[in-house]
Parts: sequence; C-alpha cells; structure tokens
Amino acid sequence: MTRDLRYLRAITGDPSTRVTVQRERAQKRPQVIDEHIVEIVSDSGEGAQKAGQIFGAISAKMGNGVWTVEIIPAEIKPPARSRAGASGIRIRFGSNLISNMGDAANVVVALNEQVLYGRIDSGAYKQGTAVLLENKWGKDASPEIVEQYQTAVAYFRSRGLVVHELPIEEGCRSVTASPRLGKNMFVLGILCWIYNRNLDKALAEVACAFARKSEEVRALNRQLIEAGFAFAQAHLTMHYDVPARPQRTPLVVMNGNQALALGVMASGMELVAMYPITPATSASHYLSEIFHDVGGFVHQAEDEIAAINFAIGSSFSGKTACTITSGPGLALKMESIGLAVMAEIPLVIVSVQRGGPATGLPTKVEQGDLLAALFGAPGDAPKVVLAAATIEECFHLLIAARQLAETFRIPVILLTDANLATGVQPFPRPKLRPQWLGLPIDQAPWQRGVSAYDWDEKTGLSPRPVPGQRGGEYVATGLAHTSGAKVAYEPDANEWGLTMRSRKLATLQQTLKPPAVHGQEKGDLLVVGWGSTLGAIEEAVDRARADGLAVSSVHLRFLSPLEPGLKQIFSRFRDIVTVEINYSDAANSPRNAEASRRYGQLAWLLRAQLLFDIDCWSQARGQPLQPGAIYQEIRRRFGLERGELACSV
Repeated sequence: MTRDLRYLRAITGDPSTRVTVQRERAQKRPQVIDEHIVEIVSDSGEGAQKAGQIFGAISAKMGNGVWTVEIIPAEIKPPARSRAGASGIRIRFGSNLISNMGDAANVVVALNEQVLYGRIDSGAYKQGTAVLLENKWGKDASPEIVEQYQTAVAYFRSRGLVVHELPIEEGCRSVTASPRLGKNMFVLGILCWIYNRNLDKALAEVACAFARKSEEVRALNRQLIEAGFAFAQAHLTMHYDVPARPQRTPLVVMNGNQALALGVMASGMELVAMYPITPATSASHYLSEIFHDVGGFVHQAEDEIAAINFAIGSSFSGKTACTITSGPGLALKMESIGLAVMAEIPLVIVSVQRGGPATGLPTKVEQGDLLAALFGAPGDAPKVVLAAATIEECFHLLIAARQLAETFRIPVILLTDANLATGVQPFPRPKLRPQWLGLPIDQAPWQRGVSAYDWDEKTGLSPRPVPGQRGGEYVATGLAHTSGAKVAYEPDANEWGLTMRSRKLATLQQTLKPPAVHGQEKGDLLVVGWGSTLGAIEEAVDRARADGLAVSSVHLRFLSPLEPGLKQIFSRFRDIVTVEINYSDAANSPRNAEASRRYGQLAWLLRAQLLFDIDCWSQARGQPLQPGAIYQEIRRRFGLERGELACSV
C-alpha cells in the first residue's frame, strides 16, 4: 500500500488503515527538543489564531510551558494575499517555564506566500526556519498569482528558509468542500503530529472550544484534525517531542483579558462598565458570558466617558466598580478620573495599552500610557498606578486594585498591554480567598461628629460614608472641599485637601517592599523594566550573565507610588538602563542636546523621582520585545560585538 493511499484511507476513517498509521507513527521516534517556536500565518478570517490558541492550550495541558502572541493586522479585514495583512499567531512552548515570545521561529505554516514578507521584515524567522507553505497558489488560474508565488518561494529560499510546498487545501478537501473554513483545524492536526501532541487531548480541547456549536460542526472539526494528523505523517519527516515538566499543582490556561475578567469576579466587584476598544474588548466578551453566574453584569456604555461615569456612580453608592479601556479611551476618561480623585471615590480603571498616539496601532503592543496614567488629569491628581508583568498578575493585581481603591478612597489604574491581553500562558490555579472580597455595604448609622472626609493627618485616610447611612449624608463634589465636604475657596483649606490626598500615596509606599533583584545585588549594569517585558528582560539578562557579564535586572509593579529602596538598589550598579516598548530618542540621534533628549517613559519617571542618571533603550515597533534584541543591547553596552564573549567578572 502506498503512503498516499494509506493517508487517503486514514482521513476517510478506515479503521484498519488508522491502526497501521498509528503503528507506523509509533515506530518513527521523534527528536527530543527543549522548546520550539511555531507560527501560523494566513489571511484574516482563516482561523489561524483559533488553531494556535488550541495548540497552545493542548501543550499547556500536557504540562509544557507556553506563551502565545497573536499576529493581528491593523485593518479589520485587509485585502486577501496582502503583505501587510498577515493574521495569525506565534506559539512558543517548551519543557520549562516560557515567559515571552522568544526570538526567531523554528517552524511556520503559511496559507499563502504573501503574508510571510512582513514577518520576515520584522525578524520573525532565521536561516533554517522551516516553512510549510500552501502550494495551491503555484497552480492558480491567474498567471500573476503564479508568478508571485514562484518569486516568493525563490526569495524565501535565498534568505535561508527551508520551504516545504504542501497540498494543504487539497488534503483538506478530502474532508470538507469548504476548505477555507476548515483549513485551520487541518493545520492543527499537522502540528499535533509534528510535535507528538496527544491526539485524544487535541480532540478533547477542540470539543471544548466548539462546545456551543452543533454536533455536526464538532464532528467535522474532529475529522479535519485527524486528517491533518495523518497528512503530516504521510508528507513530513520533521517529528519532535517537547517533554512536559511534572506538574505538582493544578494549572489554568488563559489569556490576560480572561485573567482580568476572572480577577474582577474574584475581587467581589459586581459591575464592569466599558465601551468596546481594541485590545480590551475581549475582556467584556468573556465577562458577558459568565459574569451573571456570580451576580455581576457588564454595562456597555454609549462611549468611554459614559462608561467611567457609570462606574463612578456605582462606586459612590458603595459598590466599587471597574472600567476597562485602552489608551484613547483612557484619554477620554481623564476628566472623570480627576472627579474620582477629588471626590475620593474608589474606582478601578484598566488600560490595556496599544500603539499610539491617536488611533495609532490599535492591534499592536506598546507601553505608551504610563505618563498619561500618572499625570493625565489636570492639577495634582494622585492615584495608584500598577503594572501587570505576567498573565497571572492580570488576575491578582486586579484583586489588589479593588482593595487599594477602597482602603485609600482613590482611583487605581492597572496597566496591561496587548501582549498580555491576547497571549496565553498556564499558571497555578488560584485558590480563592474570602479576604479578596469586599466587606458588605455598611448601613449602620454614621458616627455622630465624623465628617465625610475626616482625614487622618498622619495617613490621609478617611472613613467612607455611603448613601443610605443615616447621619452620613454629604455632597460629593468635584470642587475643592474641606473635610466636611464644603466647597473650599480658602487657600489653607484647598492646600490641606491636596496634602491629605497626596499623603495617601506616601502611606501606601511605606507598606510596600523593595523589588527583588534578578541576579547579583551589585554589578556593572542594572536593567529596569515594567509590564509585559519581564520575561524577555530576564531571559536576556540570564544569557548575558552566562557570558560572564555583571548585569542584573529589577522589574517594577508599583509605579505610583514607586516601590521603596530603589536608590539603594541603583547605587550598587555602575550604569542603569530602562528597557521599554515606547519611544525614546537614541543617545546619538542628530540634533539631540542632553537637555532635549526624550527618554522612555519609565526612565523619565525614575530620573525625575530619584535624581539618578538613568539611560534608556526602547523599541516601538508594535511587537513584543525579543530577548535576543535586549541581549545584544546589553552586550553593546559592555563594548562587545556579536559572538564575542566577556571575561569573567
């Protein structure tokens, strides 16, 4: 029986042939590797992201470390076969913890050749990257498309890519007459064979992903996966195994927006008010499916301003609420954030950062909202600003945000970004704790003689009356006010209110611990980061330390107030540099005088706050930082060229 005949019988469900194929697969021993990076790229709407998400979930549930990054075009539906319209996903998975997207991919499945150009230009591939390319375009009825295909294949091979031209759609047609709608599951089956994924787990994960679809749809997807699995065995020689690490604790697998949504529920908040905005919208979609199960609801407002004001109204009534947005929405919410600061109304605001300014890069990542979160509101408007560094922290810091908001009667802004929002990663299943939930609304009579803003001089804190408490009635106002909620036109009263609101941050900082240093406590270079760059920075630092370089890193979660002990930590290093995903002028930029150079946002903040000479290195390319790029920058700062090793330090 020929290989192709066995394949055809396998995809039609012949039991004897499937047994033969499975037996032969068992005889093909996979090559054991520590990790790989895989991409699936296609035109928008072909389901590449769904296939990659399921593949990542399968790998995570088998015990692998996983990190995914969605590749999303700027347009909602760009023209087919366009170089700028690549849509897809990157999956990095390994035997150990995976904390970032890594460097160049090892394998890419491409459903047309045009979508690969932009990925090549962004440094996504390297010499030796295996490209599994849909070959139907080389036989297209249009001579122009055939020429494009042939030109592309020649170009890819000239760049050192190993191109395998495969009849993916032809194989898919053996199962469905609509291959465009099923090709993604066929590709998933191919990847499951290449990487020795458990087929039963794959089928179970697909059943879960399509649980709301009909049995006919679920059955078709199962057939497509099995067909792709058999196709890969028949057509490919690459076959790997990425062993899983033993799991001692139960894990959950989710993206950052799902973690935010679950954090909202675990915190005890009952309302999220938001207006749809990329890349935050999926948090509201997820909440709208499950929030009602715990008594909560999602309010989709008519615009960003209405969303935050709705949340402020809920918080004023005693039920602290959350609003989730991205950079442009945060800008629209600033006046109301100032109102919440002045009226001292607890509020949680999440900004899932994207490229800016204005509409900017709505589907791409950037860390551009830090200074806006700190200083966007007019006047002195102190607020707590946190930044999640991992998907797990999206969950836990959301809970902390509600607790801080209520304790300090202050708005709390939690910064995440598109990298965390769409990335998928396993982490230990949280054990829910009653103390995460807020206390019931106090309806006992208000204590006589206590004012609505009865500030404690040492801490700036004050008790919080809520509507319905007899004797606790007061006027909430955006005007400057006294401790008794009276409009304050007197100079001393206005300044006292400013002092008390600021003192809250000083009080909070005294409860914080200094950040941990990754590496040695002293050395030649300290890399400082915040947000989703954590994994890439620490991987780069570890590589540099293995070269003998005296480099360490610190990662900040509290940005207002800053974590304590930074001066002491910084003083033990010769040089300090921040690494960020936002714009900064290079030190050698033309016309840059020392006084006019624009620094990365964290560098700007640290220079102003700590009076240290802190340098910066940043990229604003609309994609997560690669550890290799950070590693090369570290080596450059030590005066080393590529491939040159340092002496021991």
